[in-house]
Amino acid sequence: MTTLVKPPPIDPAKSPIENVLELTQLNDIDPNLFTNTRPLWTPKGARGIYGGAAIAQCLSAAQRTVPDDYAIHSMHCYFVMAGNAEIPVIYHVERVRDGRSFITRTVQARQRAKVIFTTTMSFARNNSGGTKRVEHQSSMARVPPPKDDTDDLRSGGGPGEQGPFQSQRIDILNDDSYDPTIKRTRQWTKVAGNISKEGGHQAHLSALAYMSDSYFIGTVARVHKLWRWATGSRSDRQSTVDEMTLKKLLSLDDRVLKERAGMDESTIQRLRNGENIVKEYPMIGMMVSLDHTIYFHNPRAFRADDWLYSEMESPWAGDGRGLVFQKIFTREGVLVATCVQEGVVRLKQPNDSKI
Repeated sequence: MTTLVKPPPIDPAKSPIENVLELTQLNDIDPNLFTNTRPLWTPKGARGIYGGAAIAQCLSAAQRTVPDDYAIHSMHCYFVMAGNAEIPVIYHVERVRDGRSFITRTVQARQRAKVIFTTTMSFARNNSGGTKRVEHQSSMARVPPPKDDTDDLRSGGGPGEQGPFQSQRIDILNDDSYDPTIKRTRQWTKVAGNISKEGGHQAHLSALAYMSDSYFIGTVARVHKLWRWATGSRSDRQSTVDEMTLKKLLSLDDRVLKERAGMDESTIQRLRNGENIVKEYPMIGMMVSLDHTIYFHNPRAFRADDWLYSEMESPWAGDGRGLVFQKIFTREGVLVATCVQEGVVRLKQPNDSKI
């Protein structure tokens, strides 16, 4: 059973993201309890449900307990266990504090009484900073604008389904450098369709939270030009991964092998001569998120159904972990959120039977 109650029909008046993130309030048990109305998505090769769904639904649950004249400004999350898409999620909202300027909420996502995700959020009352303010923001880089007339990568959906948001990747900045800390991975994202008036600014905030987890910790792999292929179940991956990886490498032209895989000409020549270089080539063995923080700077100054520009960088990786920073701007250059994520990033080890 993927939900506690049978999901209602899809509401065509709402955007796909609103339907995906819809919550059912369990008033008969506790008004502070919520559950996912519709089944959750597990990305291909992932260990559990898409992390952005847990982030966004926790935010949606907390927003249901906060007055409309307050808006989220910070959210600190921890991924405790992989969520199972076959089991309903229960979101428990704890009303920690209701102050004159700030409200604090903690939300735990649970499956079978075990916590899989926890977050603490702070909401600020609108215009509580006064008429005189200290203000500044980072500038948005000059990048190619999004293309509205092309097919986009639809993300966040199950097999055979179109996901609830679109993305367009931009070439990695400084991709030819040997220094991963100066590289910037960049993309445009927006939700599919139009968010309804009924959803209000809360729906746009939840949608941004959902999209913020897209390719986030994967930035570490991209700036190091690491590859990650996972096929089949864990028990049979060891016998097939080298063959699948070699087949994939052979299908790529020399330019892509240089730019994306970081191979030099001698290594490419050895590959073309039939040598199996896979065992000596670094590959991701495990990559999962540990924590996720979002600072919302202008919670009412953007629409998630218009293009948002994301720029990510990784200032550090080591000891089997990696750290990534992300800035999210409107297409007009308004900084609407800054995000931080740390995750497990482990390479496949020699003679490692587990990936």
